[in-house]
Amino acid sequence: MTLTDLVAPKAIIPTLKANNKKQAIQEISARAAELTGESEHGILEILLQREKLGSTAVGNGVAIPHGKLPKLGRLFGLFARLEKPIDFEALDGQPVDLIFLLLAPENAGADHLKALARVARLLRDADIARKLRESRDAEALYAVLALPPASSAA
Repeated sequence: MTLTDLVAPKAIIPTLKANNKKQAIQEISARAAELTGESEHGILEILLQREKLGSTAVGNGVAIPHGKLPKLGRLFGLFARLEKPIDFEALDGQPVDLIFLLLAPENAGADHLKALARVARLLRDADIARKLRESRDAEALYAVLALPPASSAA
């Protein structure tokens, strides 16, 4: 299973302009609301509540904000490459420039955790992260996200 099972080509933001963590989360919430039909305010609130528990920055410039929405029909992913890295309060102190938003239906249970683990595994791969940072448009970013997990292990 690849990340393209979670992310549609329209859910790729090749150059997100944000000056801080809150602004980045607001921008991805707005795009997610457009694509899912969910409330932008509802998505934003869920993501900000999750960040209060601890940063979703996983290190090496990657953040995976995530949350569950009651009315969402299926897992939804959105990928954004930031125009310039921002502080995301990562444990490793590194600024974040790659963000993968993951939204799940409230009753997703294990599927949500499996998707989260898959996203984290792929984006922690130094080769994949480098390719994402070098890609300049949505099509190229989508192609990198479409790589099967086996090819990233080589």
